[in-house]
Amino acid sequence: MRPSGRESGALRAVSLTPGAARHAEGSCLIRMGVTEVLCTASVEGKVPPFLRGQGQGWVTAEYGMLPRATHTRGDREAARGKQSGRTQEIQRLIGRSLRAVTDMKAMGEMTVTIDCDVLTADGGTRCASITGAWVALHLAFEHCRRMNILTRNPLRDQVAAVSCGVWQGTPVLDLDYAEDSKADADANFVLTGAGGIVEVQGTAEGAPFTDAELLALLGLARSGTAELFARQREAVGL
Repeated sequence: MRPSGRESGALRAVSLTPGAARHAEGSCLIRMGVTEVLCTASVEGKVPPFLRGQGQGWVTAEYGMLPRATHTRGDREAARGKQSGRTQEIQRLIGRSLRAVTDMKAMGEMTVTIDCDVLTADGGTRCASITGAWVALHLAFEHCRRMNILTRNPLRDQVAAVSCGVWQGTPVLDLDYAEDSKADADANFVLTGAGGIVEVQGTAEGAPFTDAELLALLGLARSGTAELFARQREAVGL
């Protein structure tokens, strides 16, 4: 029995609330169980120096956790003067995931920065960030289309992410913290709506896992992201 009482292939309760931030061009508050992440998309009419004059845009991301997103207060990284390696790794993952489904040429010379701020953490914050960030990015592009900045939405596909793991010998979907902290193995799958794999991060916490277990986790991830894709489409009105 999982700590949450869920079946092995069940997601936590999921909700995606679009337009959660008043001033951002696109935004989404995503909840996966207790985990909550506010994703905002901000549009600027310029690109980084390495892209100037190339007629294409850029999508990037920043990630952070509020001090009391967890059971005990964490220091603000700004107060420490630098980001942790974990933070840098996660925000690069979010940016890569979004760029994988974005037509940069169709953007023209603009930059969209996605900010993913974790309000409450109970496992799966990077996966929730990617899933919610896609909604925020879609809404930001639609805003630009309404303002006649873009002629079409540059997103070519959906992208979402979910965690899976081996819990007491059984492959399970969407780990919360109680499972993630004691899982035999855990993995994060970033998948596209067309079935493509953007990234897989997998680690054995105890004994190494097998090919069969990896494929079982991928199967769970595909079923979980199928539900997340449906929630995304509902959130943006597709």
